[in-house]
Amino acid sequence: MALTVPNSVTATSATEASTLIASTNADSESRFLKLLVTQLNNQDPLNPLENAELTSQLAQMSTVSGIEKMNTALASLLAQSGSSQVLQSASLIGRSVLVPGENLELKQGAPVDFAVDMTGAAQSVELNITDAAGHVVRNYPLGALPAGVKALSWDGLDGDGAQVPDGSYKFNTTATGEGAAGARVGLTYAAVTSVALGANGVALDLADSRKVSFGDIRLIAGAPASSL
Repeated sequence: MALTVPNSVTATSATEASTLIASTNADSESRFLKLLVTQLNNQDPLNPLENAELTSQLAQMSTVSGIEKMNTALASLLAQSGSSQVLQSASLIGRSVLVPGENLELKQGAPVDFAVDMTGAAQSVELNITDAAGHVVRNYPLGALPAGVKALSWDGLDGDGAQVPDGSYKFNTTATGEGAAGARVGLTYAAVTSVALGANGVALDLADSRKVSFGDIRLIAGAPASSL
């Protein structure tokens, strides 16, 4: 699979940002000097501008200029950081990542790996797998679960042990007893097909047409799961 990193996009964005900041700095200094010259030209001859006041205004200009130079340096660092994140994320292309989702795609009856992220411990948790019509094809008691990610794998069988047809399925969890109110997040695996630097950071395109952020990744390449 070809590896494409949008360096041109990053470079263009960085160049535009630097150009805009440089232009803003020049405009700010120009406006400040024009105001100062105007003030000097229109001052009262009987009450001229004091040296201390003039020094204070020049110091303000120096402070503003220093802040703007710091902003320029910060913009440059941010652009470099964004480019570095894209390059690091590019190593994920072709690899499977675990991200939030509840859709399971059964192909040729092969087991499907997924997981549930427990934000808190729960006394009794049940898992339901449903078909496209919403019918439950498999119910499985997970029992008490601690906080954290619980890795699972569905063998493609229904509750009677019969193989179900290939296709799209969903899973959800319910909980009872202590900890039942805690949030539970479904997680599924998908292969990364491309990465790009967007307005909100690094975005990953997945093979199942989903788009997620780098921060959504809970795991890269799954560990052995407990089979249902």
